Amino acid sequence: MASAMWPGLVRAWMRSALLLWLACSSVWAQSDASPALSQAADQGPQMQAIRVSESAWYVEGLSALGSSANQNFISNAAFVLTPGGVVVIDALGSPALANRLLQEIRKITPLPVTHVIVTHYHADHIYGLQAFKAQGAHIIAQRAAKEYLNSDTARLRLIASRHDLAPWIDETTHLVEADEWIDGPMQLDVGGYQFLLQPVGPAHTPEDLVVYLAREKVLFAGDLVFRSRIPYVGQADSGHWIKALDALLSFDATVVVPGHGGLSLHPREDMELTRDYLVYLRQSMGTAAKNMEPFEDAYQAADWMRFEHLPLFRIANRMNAYNTYLLMEKEAQ
Repeated sequence: MASAMWPGLVRAWMRSALLLWLACSSVWAQSDASPALSQAADQGPQMQAIRVSESAWYVEGLSALGSSANQNFISNAAFVLTPGGVVVIDALGSPALANRLLQEIRKITPLPVTHVIVTHYHADHIYGLQAFKAQGAHIIAQRAAKEYLNSDTARLRLIASRHDLAPWIDETTHLVEADEWIDGPMQLDVGGYQFLLQPVGPAHTPEDLVVYLAREKVLFAGDLVFRSRIPYVGQADSGHWIKALDALLSFDATVVVPGHGGLSLHPREDMELTRDYLVYLRQSMGTAAKNMEPFEDAYQAADWMRFEHLPLFRIANRMNAYNTYLLMEKEAQ
């Protein structure tokens, strides 16, 4: 196949880029941090809860690759206040970030966090779980994540994060399993508020899960929706991801909280942009793979004009295209 022409160096670079993208971190928990580390945390990226609807808030990560300098605050998390407690969607990229999120929640309510719903088990969304677990929260995720959680990939990624993102990730950071693994749609009732937990994977990951708060028409889409930045494709099943986005378009949501980027007040437009990007990747790379055209030629021939203005395009697009090229080769076999 044409991909066999690529030297091993390219594959090594792809693996390194993947680890860098997904590795997550932040500041140490304030109670355990040294004075110097606490001061660095205070000077780090701002975290502020932004109101989404009557009962929902979210915090927005930076539109950047994670680094020690930005404490790897690169993903979003959200929470919903109910009379029975607080429901959190995703846990951010370190225990310290999770503790900062808890501080934001406590500015609004003294009620405890009763549940944490995990949209998927990428590092930037789950390294903070242990902070919520310590507070007694009940963690819910889609069962397909168990395979990843117990894989060498997850173990090596955590090791890489401890090295590359020090001091924000350290030896005390560990992976946390869900208390409840679900296999299909679930209605969660907390304080009289109904949450629909809808598995939509395999897409961005095998375990993708979205959360819909129907009473306020808010959809928490996880990494199925990237806003104001190029999506991260990685080893995604982009064909099913496109179908999942079509399914999300059927929700009667007036606002979408994406996994990355700002709040979407025009859900159809933003979801269609992510979907159209994936469609174009598959069309352009699929034709090249079918014709056994070398990847570099196919990449140079593709018209990226519609997407090249998006943040992280120059960093991530080639990797996305190459991974899609390999996927399309596999699908053609």
